[in-house]
Amino acid sequence: MGLLRVLPLLLFMGVSALAQSGTYGVGRTPSPEEIRAWDISIGPTGEELPPGRGTAKEGAQVYRAKGCAGCHGATGIEGKAPILKSKAGPAGSDVDIWARERILPLRAPFATTVWDYINRAMPLNREGTLTADEVYALTAFLLNINGVIPEDKVLDAQSLPKVKMPIGDRYAPLPEWKPRTPRLKGYPY
Repeated sequence: MGLLRVLPLLLFMGVSALAQSGTYGVGRTPSPEEIRAWDISIGPTGEELPPGRGTAKEGAQVYRAKGCAGCHGATGIEGKAPILKSKAGPAGSDVDIWARERILPLRAPFATTVWDYINRAMPLNREGTLTADEVYALTAFLLNINGVIPEDKVLDAQSLPKVKMPIGDRYAPLPEWKPRTPRLKGYPY
């Protein structure tokens, strides 16, 4: 019976000692290589883009080979997944960009955003399996079928960030915000 009275005290003292050490004896600091492997974000300047290249013609082949049509349809508009091609015509047509469907290659503010999304999220349930060349090719394919770039344009780490997107500078600006203030006017009341 005496041990049962002392056990909670011993547990409390052990937990207190661990809490004071700050590490709790769990985990480790990741190596620089591990951090680089996890840091896959691609910004507007494309500084983080890997080596590789691709064209729309190569992208059409990748689209068929990787089964993209299974979700997006043979031409990018028939599938159950979000459509990839504007039904209202190419990027230079008279239909306002905001009146078109929500199509990533048209509404993205930067071409690098299209590359980043494909690299991170496609193909469904096999994310991260595409090579850099395949991602460049698919990006070129999607931009081409929406009239953003010509079919023979080669996309790589240097040319991709220079692509002028149809949305131009008309994407939503970030709202002004100061620390310790509601992020949205009137929120939460």
